Amino acid sequence: MSRKVQTAGESRLALVRRARRINRILAETYPDAHCELDFANPLELLVATILSAQCTDKRVNMVTPVLFAKYRTPADYAAADRDQLEEIIRSTGFFRAKTNSIIGMAQAVCDRHHGEVPGTLKELVALPGVGRKTANVVLGNAFDVPGITVDTHFSRLARRFGWTAATDAVKIEHEVGDLIPKSQWTMLSHRLIWHGRRVCHARRPACGACSVAALCPSYGTGPTDPAEAGRLVKEGPFS
Repeated sequence: MSRKVQTAGESRLALVRRARRINRILAETYPDAHCELDFANPLELLVATILSAQCTDKRVNMVTPVLFAKYRTPADYAAADRDQLEEIIRSTGFFRAKTNSIIGMAQAVCDRHHGEVPGTLKELVALPGVGRKTANVVLGNAFDVPGITVDTHFSRLARRFGWTAATDAVKIEHEVGDLIPKSQWTMLSHRLIWHGRRVCHARRPACGACSVAALCPSYGTGPTDPAEAGRLVKEGPFS
C-alpha cells in the first residue's frame, strides 16, 4: 500500500493539522536543531549570515574566528581596510560583494542605530546587504524574535510537503507562517533546514529513511527502500 498522502482536495484544517504533525515529528527527529553558524552576539551572526551566501556554514565557521577577533564592533567594520577584509573572507566566495555588504551594513548601523544591531525586521532589511532571510536568521537566533528563514532547503521541503506551491520566498514565508504557530517559526526553520541537508535532498531524497514519510505527498520522489535510502542520509555541518 502506498504511503503517499494525497493533498488534492485537502481541507484547510487537514493541511494545518498535517503541517503541525510534521513539525512535531521533526522536533523529535532533530531535538538538537540549531543555527549551525558560530556566533556570540547579533553582530557576529549578522556578519556570518552575510558570509554564508553561496557558501557552507563549515567554511564560514573556519573564517570567522580570525574575522571576529580583528573586528569587534560595527565601527571596526565600518573603518576596515577593504583589502584586508577581502583577504580574510576570500575563501567564502564573492568576497568583494560580501565586503561591500559588510562595510555598508556596519556604516549604516553606526549612522542610524548608534552602533547597535537593530532588532526589528523593518530596520534590519533597510541595512545594505541584508534581506529578509538574513534578517530572520538574526531575529530568531540573536533576539528570540520568531522568524521563518526561507533558504533553498526550506522552500524545497515546504513545496514537497504540499504546504505551498509558491517559489517566491516572501510568499512561502507567509503561507507557511499561516500553518504553524508563530512561537515555532524559528525552530521550524532549523528543523526543515536540517532535514533538507540530511535527508530530503534536492536530487535524491532519502524517502525510505524519512521520519515524516507517512505524511509527505512527495513520498517516492527518492528511493523508498530503507537500506538504499539509508545510504543517502548525510551528517552535518552543511551549507
